[in-house]
Amino acid sequence: MTLPLPKPVFDARMGGNSFGNLPEWNLNDLYEAPDAPALIADLAFVEAEVKSFAADYQGKLASLDAAGVLTAVHRYEAIDIAAGRIMSYAGLRYYQNTMDSERAKFMADMQDQITNSTTPLVFYSLEFNRLDEAHLTGLLAANADLARYKPVFDRLRAQRPHQLSDEMETYLHDASVVGASAWNKLFDETMAGLMFAVAGEEEELNLEATLNLLTDPDRAKREAASRALAVVFDRHIKLFSRITNTLAKEKEIDDRWRKMPSPQHARHLANHVEPEVVEALRNAVVAAYPKISHRYYRLKAKWMGLERLQTWDRNAPFPIETPKIVDWDEATRTVLEAYKAFDPRMAEIAKPFFTDGWIDAGVKPGKAPGAFAHPTVTTVHPYVMLNYLGKPRDVMTLAHELGHGVHQVLAAGQGELLSSTPLTLAETASVFGEMLTFRALLDRAQTPAEKKILLAGKVEDMINTVVRQIAFYDFECKLHAARATGELTPDDINALWMSVQAQSLGDAFDFMDGYETFWTYIPHFIHSPFYVYAYAFGDGLVNALYAAYAGGMEGFEEKYFEMLKAGGSKHHKELLAPFGLDASDPKFWDKGLSMIAGFIDELEALEG
Repeated sequence: MTLPLPKPVFDARMGGNSFGNLPEWNLNDLYEAPDAPALIADLAFVEAEVKSFAADYQGKLASLDAAGVLTAVHRYEAIDIAAGRIMSYAGLRYYQNTMDSERAKFMADMQDQITNSTTPLVFYSLEFNRLDEAHLTGLLAANADLARYKPVFDRLRAQRPHQLSDEMETYLHDASVVGASAWNKLFDETMAGLMFAVAGEEEELNLEATLNLLTDPDRAKREAASRALAVVFDRHIKLFSRITNTLAKEKEIDDRWRKMPSPQHARHLANHVEPEVVEALRNAVVAAYPKISHRYYRLKAKWMGLERLQTWDRNAPFPIETPKIVDWDEATRTVLEAYKAFDPRMAEIAKPFFTDGWIDAGVKPGKAPGAFAHPTVTTVHPYVMLNYLGKPRDVMTLAHELGHGVHQVLAAGQGELLSSTPLTLAETASVFGEMLTFRALLDRAQTPAEKKILLAGKVEDMINTVVRQIAFYDFECKLHAARATGELTPDDINALWMSVQAQSLGDAFDFMDGYETFWTYIPHFIHSPFYVYAYAFGDGLVNALYAAYAGGMEGFEEKYFEMLKAGGSKHHKELLAPFGLDASDPKFWDKGLSMIAGFIDELEALEG
């Protein structure tokens, strides 16, 4: 059980106080300042307790009785909380302004100290995995409190075939600060510092503001933004290729030493999901490309009066849509009312995010792009980051991230080791929150045109969540397979990107020169290899769940809350069983995809 260094959970959603009084984080619930006495005390606790832990347990785990193992688990959990709290504070401060050298130094220093302090813990997971299976089974049978941690032990022992020697694992732990995390930081700082000269704009724009223009009603602005992105991405293509090559090679080496059967396998183990389930999801989505994305984009081209769509038309607003700016108060009200209509408890859990400084919403220089919900530690509370620009889609992003936050609050009751939800289930509450908000807005629609706009926006979001993310997954699969045979040139990577884009988007599109570099800005490829299929998993799962809810399943709300409260304490089969659902059934994914196709059917009917 090597201690994780928390990272934000990035979402594939890329887009001022001009939108109202946008909230900022109050990080005092973590620590009041980088030199706060509480932070200094926690650093000292981690260092001292890890040494004490190692002295008490190294070489002795096999001799402990059930009560002794439970005490060790509780002590480990306390270390995890203290270290996680420190790194959450350092990370969140850094993501508020990645261009601030003091914040970057503080995060790097904290990461160094925590890594160095926790090195003596490396023995724990290795030694635990050497426990005889019958012995461990006996310990769990003897103590119900210890048996509660069985899901943690199961995930840990799934790594047994891939475990290296104690010395090698210790070395890798120590070297982690100059490995992937250092390349991650280089990527983040580079992205945050990029500026784009968009034709027609008075000043250069950062990445978030430039990506936001891709949803502008003015087609010329969308094209100008797209071309500006391509120019800057191409200018830095060697750097992004170097980062990608290095991280992919590092992963290949690690996978080879650990005897992982595929580049994806480590992610599947971490997600506690069977490879065949992910393969069934992937195949179902790819088979559905023609009836979903290909069909929808042909319909969109017709609406826009175009024979062919360009890449800058992909997220263009509906042609009859009046550009709408949603201020922060309206966004807050919309989401909280949708949550309350489902269950008042859900809105109550969400309220402190808005009132107590748990959301950082504004677009600011140096701020990390995108949006995420970070759970911090179970003794504090989650924090949500947005880059709010007043678009209707930003309201859906708020609903999405708030769903993560509600999930994380509910799961905190499981304790630090059991609260963390595998990525495949981590998107459940977020996508469900989006669906609740969408349905609330759809019910309020007063005209066919308004309904059409909402349906089209939802279909595009679902395509971005399912089709686009599976295309991303295929890109990563191809990239890591190709990197295993040798260094990849920028042209090599560009070609892999274009192969999945053409397949997933379909025959309605022309691809501008320069679009082949657009893989460069996707943070998931850098931070969390193969993370992306979790979005499609979550969307399909939620579509099935929502169908059960809409069908009037008795006691749905209570079952739903129990599922969220479970955190990572149950396998997806156990969590879905009360709803009569099974993700291992290939037909399960067809149900979710049919919901997207059904929305497109409605759009075609409105067209008629």
